[in-house]
Amino acid sequence: MTSLVTPQAWTAPQVTGELPGPRSAELLARQQRRESNARTYPRHLPIALEEGFGSFVRDADGNVFIDFLSGAGVLSLGHNHPALVRAVTEQLSRLTHGLDFPTPVKDAFTEAQLSMLPEHLQDRMKVHFCGPTGANAVEAAIKLCKTATGRGEIVSFQGGFHGSSHATMAVSGLVAQKRPVAHGMPGVHFFPYSYCGRCPVGLSPDDCATNCVALLERSLRDANGGVPLPAAVVMELVQGEGGVIPARMDFVRRVRELTLELGIPLIVDEVQTGCGRTGTWFAFEQYGIDPDVIVASKALSGIGTPVALILYDSRLDTWAPGAHIGTFRGNQLAFAAGVAAVRVVREQDVLGNVRRRGEQVRDRLDRLTSQPWVREVRGRGLLWGVELADPDTGAPASRLAAAVQAQALRRGLITELGGRQDGVVRLLPPLNVTAEVVDTGCSILVDSVTAAVART
Repeated sequence: MTSLVTPQAWTAPQVTGELPGPRSAELLARQQRRESNARTYPRHLPIALEEGFGSFVRDADGNVFIDFLSGAGVLSLGHNHPALVRAVTEQLSRLTHGLDFPTPVKDAFTEAQLSMLPEHLQDRMKVHFCGPTGANAVEAAIKLCKTATGRGEIVSFQGGFHGSSHATMAVSGLVAQKRPVAHGMPGVHFFPYSYCGRCPVGLSPDDCATNCVALLERSLRDANGGVPLPAAVVMELVQGEGGVIPARMDFVRRVRELTLELGIPLIVDEVQTGCGRTGTWFAFEQYGIDPDVIVASKALSGIGTPVALILYDSRLDTWAPGAHIGTFRGNQLAFAAGVAAVRVVREQDVLGNVRRRGEQVRDRLDRLTSQPWVREVRGRGLLWGVELADPDTGAPASRLAAAVQAQALRRGLITELGGRQDGVVRLLPPLNVTAEVVDTGCSILVDSVTAAVART
């Protein structure tokens, strides 16, 4: 099916008829017969995608949607950004795969990534290219810290998500994900994360002295605390899959002070928050800390071409040759797109747009807090979550969240679910989204919450 209008002319959602439409339904049925039962997104968003441009996608039946999922945050500059498409197209005829050989475009990509760090870190950090996923980069970070310290324990935080591979499941909080897979990576210790909406140590906000980090401090300093000195502490500064939960400033700074005092490398997982998602290139910049290891992936290419890496303090570089490898760590197309993406971010003040549009989202969604079923609206930059909960019991309202997502899709907006029991409706718009599209998307979400609550 061809577009009724050219993609560049898409300025608003256009949805007609039932979802899925007949062609999408056909493709979804074929997918169900032939693909793994592990597929997720089409179960909640029953459409078959055919075309995308900017902040919009078109399905196989001609319906146009605002895409506030953005490939789970991968498409930082939206679908098919012309500068990135041009960079990939030009690279395609030169070299597409280079293992870990140096190439001009890889060198340019490395330089671009290092240049986006705070200036005082640029000469201190080294880059390791991993397999193509964020999970592989988290695995690499864990291996690096275990190798450098000679220790084996890892500290992680409740509610965190770091991937679906064997080791990354072990350091993620979601128990249901681990349950079917016996004998996970041993030596992982979980501590509370600063989530004041649902205090992990059962205190009211008035009583909070960031007691969640005090438990970690006491455990690691106590010779009888039961936790050996770990090889690393791994944390997200905004728990994305955990429900868009920004860590409190005091929490993060005390974790960093503690790890410095005890000589524990701090791994900051910026797979979802990196590359400008929160309004700075990395979220850790907003907390005034320097991590020992930074994990990045998702939006590094800006166009969805896979690439993952870790940036780490050179003092940790004790690996032997071949200590962590991956056949697809030399994706030249991703490098070309990534160089172009950094250029666009700088030249078009994309980070400024993220901050401005983030404030717009906050202002537009603030009215939802008057709804009794809306527990909280929270976010940073262009990473937002609307937490829905039973007003009487406080239990996550997962069915309501699913209803909101379905209502939004019918109105032309693609959203994501996350958090405890999928009770949080999440938004990850492209970082260059316009004020007009944000306004339309937020209006759809407000109307969808109102309609879904009215049916509860």
